[in-house]
Amino acid sequence: MSTFAKRERLLLADLLETVGPDAETLCEGWRTRDLAAHVIVRERRPDAAGGTLIKQLAPRLEKVMAEYTAKPYEELIQLIRTGPPRFSPFQLKQVDEAANIVEFYVHTEDVRRAQPDWSPRELDPVFQDALWSRLERTARLVARGVPTGLVLRRPDGQTAVAHRGAPVVTVTGEPSELLMFAFGRQDAAEVQVDGEADAISKLHDSRQLGI
Repeated sequence: MSTFAKRERLLLADLLETVGPDAETLCEGWRTRDLAAHVIVRERRPDAAGGTLIKQLAPRLEKVMAEYTAKPYEELIQLIRTGPPRFSPFQLKQVDEAANIVEFYVHTEDVRRAQPDWSPRELDPVFQDALWSRLERTARLVARGVPTGLVLRRPDGQTAVAHRGAPVVTVTGEPSELLMFAFGRQDAAEVQVDGEADAISKLHDSRQLGI
């Protein structure tokens, strides 16, 4: 049975192939070739991937990213489709689901929503629940630096407190849209934002959401 992570992986690969190597993405400074290289390095080169979070590894990450972006684009697409190396922990279904559902969903939307003719995807409720489960676990991490209180709320009323503080900004939307908001794609997320105008402005201007 196909997992959500595997489905999103294949969707991302197909989309990258369709738009080509030089299409825009929501990741500032990245074209689709750069995004493809990032996905591959993350799961195939743990010796460099840590540079995303660890400053001392950043030069290593930059070097390895440059090596992959120089490869033929078709090769990058195939590496994404085939997945991680044989003995990678990402080969385990449980690890793949835990680590990659959000990764591949968000990056697929990074490509889709950067295109001028994009339209919202209809996602099934089971997948939305899976995204919500991951968001609940990571909300405090991705919002740790925001300057206001932040509550994420589903249309059915379920909430996750992403950051404690005052004044509070409440963001309402489907889990898929809340993920885009919480992972730094506020301008592309279809959500309703409620709170004091100054707090909303401060949250938006801070650009502190995401990992």
